[in-house]
Amino acid sequence: MTTMAERPRTTAGSDFAELGRRINAAGLLRRRPGYYVLRLGLVAGALIGGWATFFAIGASWWTLAVAAFLAVVFAQTALVAHDLAHRQVFRTNKPSARAGLIAGNLAIGMSYGYWMDKHTKHHANPNHDDLDPDVGPGVLVWSREAARGKGFLTRYQAYFFFPLLTLLGLSLKRDSLRWINEKKKPLEAALIGVHLIGYVAALVLVLSPLQALAFLVVHQAIFGVYLGMTFAPNHKGMPHPDGSEDFLRKQVLTSRNVHGGRFVDAALGGLNYQIEHHLFPAMPTPNLPKAQPIVQRYCAEIGVPYEMTSLTDSYRQALAHLHDVGADLRASSRS
Repeated sequence: MTTMAERPRTTAGSDFAELGRRINAAGLLRRRPGYYVLRLGLVAGALIGGWATFFAIGASWWTLAVAAFLAVVFAQTALVAHDLAHRQVFRTNKPSARAGLIAGNLAIGMSYGYWMDKHTKHHANPNHDDLDPDVGPGVLVWSREAARGKGFLTRYQAYFFFPLLTLLGLSLKRDSLRWINEKKKPLEAALIGVHLIGYVAALVLVLSPLQALAFLVVHQAIFGVYLGMTFAPNHKGMPHPDGSEDFLRKQVLTSRNVHGGRFVDAALGGLNYQIEHHLFPAMPTPNLPKAQPIVQRYCAEIGVPYEMTSLTDSYRQALAHLHDVGADLRASSRS
């Protein structure tokens, strides 16, 4: 008698279909409205409470503690926008987009449309040197080919990784404004304008000039580092495909899961289950841990490597990859 595990597979394309049947049978693609009511309520409450505390404290250096708190809340708001973009919260586009504009543009000053456009390309071709914007050459370079002709920064970029993350929030705002201007999105522009005017006005009217500058630096730096640290463990240092892989292998082989318990789950917004998320982007976050053993067992059945490591080791692998990319440049500088 042939069991499910022994079922012969004639084509690679049938592998994902079979996994999809198992996930559906377990009910893991069903919406989780109660979870998202609680999560969105907690994040919204923390955001409102943070700004209320800012105004209550007034012109005091204690507002730097509020800046650090709001940096974490901003990153959690960005993770909520991520789930909205994947339609994990609402089934249809319209309510997802409306909530996404509020969370992204209005709450944290980052274009929801820009991020959706960029992130959709990433999901379609993760870690592809030409098609994934997340590994395209920029300040950081992710392949030796792209590193050719680069200078000192790329040569030692692993050492600059975390310091550069302090600028990530500002970089995303700049890229958002460029995208909005290029795509002509007046509503997005208006919402970001409200955010930026309100943010600057709050700092200028409540704090002294030096306090306002310090708040801006602390808030944006911690926000950038935290946001970058939620995405860095997922693909950095994993293989770069050539595009010939089937869907399941393209997503699994380029992704890395991170274990660490409930704290890591909450801190990374469920993105530590990156393999399951890439295979089933619309799966609600609380279902990802339940899908993980199903996907891992299935990958073992069909002989597909499944990468899972600790949070600290994921950063070690990412930094090691960045350092390796600059190896040729370091060698040529010594010759």
